[in-house]
Amino acid sequence: MSETIAYIMMTVGVLFDLLGCVGLVRLPDVYNRLQAATKCVTLGTCMILLGVFVLTGFTAMGIKALICMFFILITNPTSAHALARGSHKAGVPLWPGSVIDEYQEIQEKKS
Repeated sequence: MSETIAYIMMTVGVLFDLLGCVGLVRLPDVYNRLQAATKCVTLGTCMILLGVFVLTGFTAMGIKALICMFFILITNPTSAHALARGSHKAGVPLWPGSVIDEYQEIQEKKS
């Protein structure tokens, strides 16, 4: 039973990773692409690693999967935030269909 659950979790994780890759290719600007890459790939990779943990249990491989999952949950959103902030400060334009730029409004209020 736990093998079936593990394989389902890994399949869902691969599907989320696939959707993140499609979003990375199809979305119009760097900010939307970061959104797709960060959310989908973080969730997908964590689901794969959680499936590995369920499959292997508290073995060396299972503990390593949990540790990797922890580091992905910490580093992926942080790096995406740094990339988005750096892109904004470098002057990378938003997609013309973007409705609001809250970061720009905050910067204008500080000035």
